Amino acid sequence: MDFQLSEQHEMLRKAIREFAEKEIAPLVEKMEETGEFPLEIRQKMGAVGLCGLVTSPEYGGNGMGFLARAIGIEEVSRVCAGLGIALQVHHMCCWPLETWGTEEQKKKYLPRLASGETFGVCSITEPSGGSDPMGMQTEARLEGDYWIVNGRKCFATNSHVSDIMIIVAKTGTDPKGRPAFSAFIVEPDFEGFSLGREEKKMGFKGASSGELVFNDCKVPKENLLGKEGEGLKIALATVNRVGRPGMASIGVGICYASLEEASKFAKERVLGGKPIANLQAIQFMLADMFALAEAARILNYRANWMMDQGMNCDTEMTLAKYVATENAFQCARLACEIHGGYSCISEYAVQRFLRDAWVAIPSGGTSQIAKIVLGRHVTKNF
Repeated sequence: MDFQLSEQHEMLRKAIREFAEKEIAPLVEKMEETGEFPLEIRQKMGAVGLCGLVTSPEYGGNGMGFLARAIGIEEVSRVCAGLGIALQVHHMCCWPLETWGTEEQKKKYLPRLASGETFGVCSITEPSGGSDPMGMQTEARLEGDYWIVNGRKCFATNSHVSDIMIIVAKTGTDPKGRPAFSAFIVEPDFEGFSLGREEKKMGFKGASSGELVFNDCKVPKENLLGKEGEGLKIALATVNRVGRPGMASIGVGICYASLEEASKFAKERVLGGKPIANLQAIQFMLADMFALAEAARILNYRANWMMDQGMNCDTEMTLAKYVATENAFQCARLACEIHGGYSCISEYAVQRFLRDAWVAIPSGGTSQIAKIVLGRHVTKNF
């Protein structure tokens, strides 16, 4: 078992860290103040390869894979978790397109996504809930050359900054009489489509999150993704194999950002003539943060490495997401404790880390859903 990252992965980390600190860090304050997504960053992220990490070179990506993606999202999220989630959901659009799309669909959409010309959307959650995909109310019926879609999606990341969206809708029943679902590629200029409200969130500020509204929306039948009735399979595979490790990578980024800020503050803050870093109580908190961050990173890298090897890793992805996002909140909380009263002041980044970590926990599947998945795995295998 080799835990050493390749030279290519180490070079990627260095390049993305430098990019994030140079190009993303100056945007964070404005994103926090306005909540607006900085459109100018999309093509810059595409130019350094972030947008095409899981897209094959023949469609404009670099095809570096999922471990590389974990490193890339981690480094972006270390500076700005809002752009981390924008990027991770973007990949949730790219991967199913290449996995289930026709050759025509791949050639039409993937180069635009890989270049950063636009960010992608993958939207499943509805006002009725996200943890019960079988309860989706959005419906589609085939009429001639178009699927007519009616319904509403919510909490769709990149909603108001995307030209390419993947959604899932109910399209009848299966042979056993259960609801059947299909996946569709939607463009914002399709007749009957509109954007609803854009949410104002406590964390992930700057990442656009909002509603997609379908009122007799006409989706060309060639924009069916995969086969009719495969929508739930596509949705669950995308959430498990792309969404959860993406959220885990964001969590890892927050863990290390919190650790770095806390350590820096502890060495600079002087009480009684000595840095508080000399205090055992502070050292214990830093040690806890380090353990939480390292555990999250190792679990996430293992899961993404397994994905690159073509191994069955749904359980490992769920475990990585659960541990990394919960650990991110604990790291951010401890960083705030070390900062004391300064943690309440907006100029100090740790308060942002805490808000971002809290929003990361339910994103991509709540911790309770993760526990159900992991509990079933335990009772089956132990």
